Amino acid sequence: MRTQILPVLVVLCLAIFGFTYSNLTITDTPNLDNSTLRGKSFNNITLEASLKPFKKNDKAYIQQVATELFMQWAALLRHTDTVSVMLWTADGSEILDYKGKLNQPLEWARYIGNPNTEHEVGSGPEELSLHERAHLYIENPPVFTYGDLKYIIQTLKDTGKRITGKPIRIGATFDPGPEFAKSEFKYKKHPEILGGNAMGHKTFVSCYSTLNADKDDYAGFPKGIPANTPFGTFFGRQSQHFMVDLGYDYIWFSNGFGFGVEGWSSTGAIFTGKAFQPEKLPDTKALIANFWNLFRKECPKFQIQTRGTNLSTGIDLARDGVDLKQIYSGNYNMLPPPNSPWAALDGDFGLEMVGYMSRMAELPDERYVFRYYTHDPWWVNSPWLDRYGQEPHDIYLPMSVARINAKGEIRLPSHLNFLTADNSYGEMPSEVPDEVTPHILKARYDSPTAPGPLVWVYPFDEYHTWAYKQPERLPEIYYGDWLIRQAINNGFPLNTITSTGSLQKVLATKPAFFNESILVSIVPEAGTPLEKTLIDFVQNGGKLLIYGPADHAGAAFLTLLNLQNTKALDGEFQVNSSITLDELTKKYPDKIAHNALFSGGGIATQVKAKADVGTKVLAKMTQGQNERDVVWVREKPEWKGGKVAYVRGTNSSKFTGGKLLTPDNPEELFTGPLLMRYVLNQFGLDYRVDKRNPSVKNPVLTISRAGNGFFFSGYCPNTTITHRFKLPQGAPILTGYETELANGYSVYSMPKAWHRESRVFIDQADGIVSCQEMTSGVKHMNRCVRLTGLKNATVRVYPNDTITEQGLHIYSNSIYPWRKGKTAFKLGDKKYGKHYVVENVTGDLVAFW
Repeated sequence: MRTQILPVLVVLCLAIFGFTYSNLTITDTPNLDNSTLRGKSFNNITLEASLKPFKKNDKAYIQQVATELFMQWAALLRHTDTVSVMLWTADGSEILDYKGKLNQPLEWARYIGNPNTEHEVGSGPEELSLHERAHLYIENPPVFTYGDLKYIIQTLKDTGKRITGKPIRIGATFDPGPEFAKSEFKYKKHPEILGGNAMGHKTFVSCYSTLNADKDDYAGFPKGIPANTPFGTFFGRQSQHFMVDLGYDYIWFSNGFGFGVEGWSSTGAIFTGKAFQPEKLPDTKALIANFWNLFRKECPKFQIQTRGTNLSTGIDLARDGVDLKQIYSGNYNMLPPPNSPWAALDGDFGLEMVGYMSRMAELPDERYVFRYYTHDPWWVNSPWLDRYGQEPHDIYLPMSVARINAKGEIRLPSHLNFLTADNSYGEMPSEVPDEVTPHILKARYDSPTAPGPLVWVYPFDEYHTWAYKQPERLPEIYYGDWLIRQAINNGFPLNTITSTGSLQKVLATKPAFFNESILVSIVPEAGTPLEKTLIDFVQNGGKLLIYGPADHAGAAFLTLLNLQNTKALDGEFQVNSSITLDELTKKYPDKIAHNALFSGGGIATQVKAKADVGTKVLAKMTQGQNERDVVWVREKPEWKGGKVAYVRGTNSSKFTGGKLLTPDNPEELFTGPLLMRYVLNQFGLDYRVDKRNPSVKNPVLTISRAGNGFFFSGYCPNTTITHRFKLPQGAPILTGYETELANGYSVYSMPKAWHRESRVFIDQADGIVSCQEMTSGVKHMNRCVRLTGLKNATVRVYPNDTITEQGLHIYSNSIYPWRKGKTAFKLGDKKYGKHYVVENVTGDLVAFW
């Protein structure tokens, strides 16, 4: 356990000098900088917490805990309009059990582990795990009533307002599972409402279940529950009474509740792991919609916030019938699901990123949430301290993500949540907010202001249309997000998303908006406006990467790609690629498994006109005498520099009975999604990895754009690898680092988590080059960087986007006070964005602006 020495010392010192916590307010300090976070402040920051820190049912003690909560996060809370506290009181059964009486005893989450097993709390053999038997978190935990909970809520509101000067909102929580508190309602009185298998057979409440008759009285049903009452009706009415009576402001649906039944699994109501059952889609859609409508009929005003599933929009739709478009368009006053916290548990950052991005491609409005996993108040882990090892990769990677809306605006998360402020023992170690806050703020300062080098054009509308009108395409819908998940897990640097609908609107009004980006899209359907938009984009100089099957492509798009479909094949193939970039001591295998069920059908793609001089085939898959082209690029002189690449794509994973699809063994089978990263070198974006053998996990990388700079954020599951970078404008030189250039690539060895800026790119074959921040010593200059080790280099400098030619100063082989060595520079080629070029530089170069 971590002790809290510092807060205790602070309290003692204040007491000595006659001060108490009630004297301390953030608003006592004048706000001297109204431009906090440079216009990127949050609409809301939520501190999630259980009741465990309230270890005594004593009003003074409760006020002290509330004060400590807000004081710990003070440096961050100044950057928000509103502060929320989301209370994990129990498992949501406190809502189901509520009788409308404040003197009613409160069953609350005073346990570590699962209290809803066959073993009573604290009993059974010692070797039982926490998933098999729970313990009390302290000896003799306090006893609370609903009235005590109401007092805690009001205390949090009053204390938070006094300390932060911000409006304070309190959230209730409902979890469908058995994890947090004992639930007689779910597991003894009404097991008929259970459906999912996330933690054993029928352990999760199904949102579209119905209740059996119940003679007990409840706040919303004082005469008992009639037989066949929809759960949405009962839960909605209970929530309304509960939140009004106790002073809550909103409710959180946890662990996939409201989004189908299987929140954690790659299978569900529609996909069994062996086949899709599209005939179930209409009924499932209606059942989910009915839950939301029934809940809203009984609880019409309170905002709904959601956790969502561990998966993504396309996967959820195809496997469990989750129609996110229907939910978003229902006017339910809801916030969309944030990123899943499960990346901390299983290291699957690709799935976290795909889920996060696919659910923000379209939104109910412009608000969305980033959630960070600091503590777990139930399962004896504090991710910041243990699972992450105090490394900020799960901050910088998802916080480099941005969405582009239909107006061409870069939209960042409006809400920030922390799960949770307390740990399993009811402690609030101050080192966690002290250490996490600087990384959150740095990531927010550096968050995108422009599209990244890769922009995912997500088929949000198409997937929802195809599921019902072309249900034979469910495997394609299911497959697309899994492919991108594995591509990201293998270094595909994706961080920007827009929807197909938004893309068309942006390009219609801002045709140059994506000039510095590569669009990443599925094959558009024949004759659609999207098809025309993508063709026009390429033929007017744009860069486009297409993935997935082309079975429904129209003649115009097939012509653009120089593609023809032939007989579909699946099974094992020999793969032959001319773009294998990574350097391995033991090479990748040349055998690959393409499973049609998990890869959107069999492989049917071939280059149509082999003699086309603009077409270059980069990878083939061969099965006996049959050969299929699976990666190629095409360009034509009349396209004004435009280029299109096509990757058919193999999922390289399958269902083996666990929760998620299992990737193929990389020692035995080639990982198909690697080709998504490899083909980027045809656009000049070249990211290579040196490692020992195929089983060494590849890094996760994002490259985002902010203030005209490039920000590289990464996670290295294995820190023995070496990174090699080259972009169209040269080798990126990371500020604060040294690199030994090799064949024009900048080469770096990186820690587990990293986030670095690059303002300089160079063309230079070899040598050790350093880029360091320094002071210019010149008034009105905000930035100054020094390059050393240059040898006949071409240097491209990217100052802040507001800097003009007159505001940039470059000196070679000179020192302060810069009386000599002033160097001429010129405006660079606009296809590489706004930058300035210095040629034939040897020695040192200093740039300041």
